[in-house]
Amino acid sequence: MAMSPSFVPPPKGDLAQLARLGRFLIPHRRRIAGALAALVVAASCVLALGQGLRYVIDAGFGSGDPKLLNAALAGVVAISAVLAGATWARFYLMMSVGERVIADLRRAVYGHVLNLSPAFFDAARTGDLASRLTNDSEQIRQVIGFGFSMFLRNGLMMIGALALLFATSPKLAALIVLGVPATLVPILLMGRRVRRLSRVNQDRVGDVSAYIDESLHEIRTVQAYRHEDRAREHFGEAAEAAFAAGVHRIRVKAWLISLVMLIGFCAVGVILWIGGHDVFAGRMTAGELSAFVFYAAIVASGAGTVSEVWGEIQRAAGATERLMELLDTRPALDVAQPPLRLPSRVTGAIRFDEVVFAYPSRPETIALGPLSFSVDPGERVALVGPSGAGKSTIFALILRFYDPRSGRVLMDGADIRHCEPRELRRAVALVPQDPVIFAANVTDNVRFGRPEASFHEVREACAAANALEFIDRLPQGFDTDLGERGVKLSGGQRQRISIARAILADRPILLLDEATSSLDAESERQVGAALARLARGRTTLVIAHRLATVRNAGRIIVMDRGRIHAVGAHNELLRADGLYAHLARLQFLGDRPLTEGALGKWSVP
Repeated sequence: MAMSPSFVPPPKGDLAQLARLGRFLIPHRRRIAGALAALVVAASCVLALGQGLRYVIDAGFGSGDPKLLNAALAGVVAISAVLAGATWARFYLMMSVGERVIADLRRAVYGHVLNLSPAFFDAARTGDLASRLTNDSEQIRQVIGFGFSMFLRNGLMMIGALALLFATSPKLAALIVLGVPATLVPILLMGRRVRRLSRVNQDRVGDVSAYIDESLHEIRTVQAYRHEDRAREHFGEAAEAAFAAGVHRIRVKAWLISLVMLIGFCAVGVILWIGGHDVFAGRMTAGELSAFVFYAAIVASGAGTVSEVWGEIQRAAGATERLMELLDTRPALDVAQPPLRLPSRVTGAIRFDEVVFAYPSRPETIALGPLSFSVDPGERVALVGPSGAGKSTIFALILRFYDPRSGRVLMDGADIRHCEPRELRRAVALVPQDPVIFAANVTDNVRFGRPEASFHEVREACAAANALEFIDRLPQGFDTDLGERGVKLSGGQRQRISIARAILADRPILLLDEATSSLDAESERQVGAALARLARGRTTLVIAHRLATVRNAGRIIVMDRGRIHAVGAHNELLRADGLYAHLARLQFLGDRPLTEGALGKWSVP
């Protein structure tokens, strides 16, 4: 995934990434300490069972006294009860910590991503981001909640079992110790490869999520162009790539586990053979050999479990790395020094001072500039021109989605580079050309710009946007869920919800990007009147391709190829017979001469 230019990826090839989870674990250190204590108790109980086994064989069977068997059974039951309780405590504490840590991690990453500039999302894929927040975090949850405790539990039991092996038979224990390096060799050599393959596997899963997100969100376009077969083919290729990466990882991991198990249990067989000869020679008792085999089995099975969990830890390291990449990505928009704070209610004065801008994704192409113009408080200014002239880019700079390459954008005389973006945007309401509707009910969608608004205020805003006539006909009225991206509404209805949102936000600067483009003639007339009322006392910038909708603007700025071509009132621009007049002829009169009153019948109140 491409990152913003300011991103420096963390180092790869080790488990240092997992250490970065420490700040999420520290708040739960008491629960972790309790889980570790329970883990020690459980491991001690397992090791104690080996000593009980030796006692039963040597004292119980050797003496022929059934009472000793009864005492041994009571001891086993007591130890088992303690083991069960400790295991429950360990499992509950660690799994609950895992759930809490992943919830905190997801919130931290998501909250951080929300603050990244649009330049980051120009290069990122939303499906890949979703995969990191779900699949990768799930992998980490499994390791924190289960994998780490299993790794520590088996490692602790292996250490304790080795100590008891030496206490029982130093000669046989030395053979076990010689077998341990043979077990560690495949872990060390193949473990790193498992980690690398895990990262590749997770990247391919991210590709699958990204394709699902894109194709299903645009399902109407896919079906309209009969692209289903190609979509299935492309998805199949992405799914097969994820499958191949997953199988490759599993193959290497299977070799790792099987080699460790082979080495471990072969060592147990050899030890059993040598120990049997020692029993026959009287150098050790049958109970000691039984306990030794018990502990050797713990070492062998523990080594197998450790190797298996180690692969999961390696995979979690790859998942952590992908999530930390997001947390390490710094917002491209810094607040220049000294920071400035806009007044609680800005007047709405806007000025572009020799602004030059190129999109970060296309740095070689100048999108704007040099560009200079001013908008007075409360003035209504229209931006017109052919597609690609830079009109929407002006809106993006006012909202400080990007910073200009050179020059300044000023609001109430303050260079907005010195303003915190969120603080700046509280003064601006946007009605985009493509209305954005969330998968929520009508009320929540309209309240998006002012969550604390009362229902009465929401209804008034919808009335002003001419939206009540269709909202009241919805199955649950204002409580009707509008579906993903407003799929249950027509284009014009979505636009009116978007306009109601801007009306409710009640901000001093209003940006209208083709705000009535999806409406029929009657709705356009009524919404145009609502927007005219909304614009009173507010600085309003209107982007329009249909020139009839902006003929009454106080000033019209005609743009072409990122620069200002002409500025003036509607009639002045017609008389100048420049680009504006040419666009008007194309829209309304073909190539016939254009008079000042020719557009009168198209005007919107």
